[in-house]
Amino acid sequence: MAAAEARRGEAGGLGIIAGSGPVPRRLIEACRTAGRPVCVVAFDGQTDRETVAEVPHLWTRLGAAGDILDFLRAQSVDELVLAGPIKRPSLSEVRPDWRAAKFFARIGKRAFSDDGLLGSIVRALEEEEGFRVVGIDQVLGGARLAPGPLGRHRPDAGAEADIRRGIEVATALGALDIGQSVVVQQGTVLGLEAVEGTDALLARCGGLRLAGPGGVLVKLQKPRQERRVDLPTIGRRTVEGAAAAGLRGIALDARGTLLVDRAETVEAADAAGLFLLAVDPEADAAAGGAPA
Repeated sequence: MAAAEARRGEAGGLGIIAGSGPVPRRLIEACRTAGRPVCVVAFDGQTDRETVAEVPHLWTRLGAAGDILDFLRAQSVDELVLAGPIKRPSLSEVRPDWRAAKFFARIGKRAFSDDGLLGSIVRALEEEEGFRVVGIDQVLGGARLAPGPLGRHRPDAGAEADIRRGIEVATALGALDIGQSVVVQQGTVLGLEAVEGTDALLARCGGLRLAGPGGVLVKLQKPRQERRVDLPTIGRRTVEGAAAAGLRGIALDARGTLLVDRAETVEAADAAGLFLLAVDPEADAAAGGAPA
């Protein structure tokens, strides 16, 4: 434990455990702007190739814990951030080395739960390996939002009713550690997010659209999630998917949502005629009111 405390006191770089999408690249850009050393652990079949261009990196498999830890220490990393979605692999794809196998044996059934697995990974990295795990928002900026519209458009009464229904369903979905997102149209739940992710949920719901006014996407934090590694994330691609699915807007969690390229995302929603609304389910429930 003394070694772990000593490591935390040293000045070092940021290690990015990278999934897919643009967020790992935004973290790299932020480190370069700040003049901070940065390196990337990239996973075969998961991480985008362009993410590791011109940055120290390791290509590996998810189960190669020993190689990953050795690389991070060789790069003098003291802080880690887990960024970008990773498709849940089968055990045969993971091919755990002895360190990963020991970890999975220790956490048991928690390995089958997203929240349990992520929380266990964070504790192992901090308490056993001496790294400090930080949230994406600690590097890129605050994730809390002021409740209310982010762009030009606002929900009408029908969309507000769908948002309330979506909050109710998404809260229950998150409590079961299934997903963060739900699509609701005219009170009907068109789709729930599971392992496929939000983009695939939107693509699926496009074919389920009912006649009449379009629905809404509601995306919330899970009640027991590890915020440092699993913040709800919205970006331009989410807006484009919502527009293609015939939705009228997106309600996102004001308590903590990562907006990738905020100005570009809001501009895309404005151009598509979609509302972006930050909601605080806890405050709304306490006030007994509708989304603003």
